[in-house]
Amino acid sequence: MKRHESIAPLSRDHHNTLLLAQLLKKNAPVYRDMPVDTAGKVKYALQQFEAHIKKHFLQEEKMLETAKDCSPEINRLAGEIKTEHLALTGLFNALETAIDPVETMNTLAELLETHIRKEERVLFPLLQQECSEEMLQQIHGQLH
Repeated sequence: MKRHESIAPLSRDHHNTLLLAQLLKKNAPVYRDMPVDTAGKVKYALQQFEAHIKKHFLQEEKMLETAKDCSPEINRLAGEIKTEHLALTGLFNALETAIDPVETMNTLAELLETHIRKEERVLFPLLQQECSEEMLQQIHGQLH
């Protein structure tokens, strides 16, 4: 399904975050121009979180707050998404002090991938189906 222009920027952000998730998985292949050792992956993940992912989470939560009255299903999903954002933030924050950083990165990678797939396959199509064009334009304005 083609993304409505209002949520297309969030969808585009997901591409780089999915690449990060693949990089952080146990036994990940070597990706060109990406760190290969654990310390490098932790540093890169934290840089991505601070520079991009944190802002992305806030934008999504603002979007969900705006769209909360579109449908009960969106409200239910909004709660799940916010809970997942908290869990993901906790895992990013735990990376530097983790006793087993490889396992923490793998857990983070799996949750991050599942979270993004839920947004892409369930939340975004539902927003496009349930929200009015005016609501989608309001969301679009908030993201720019």
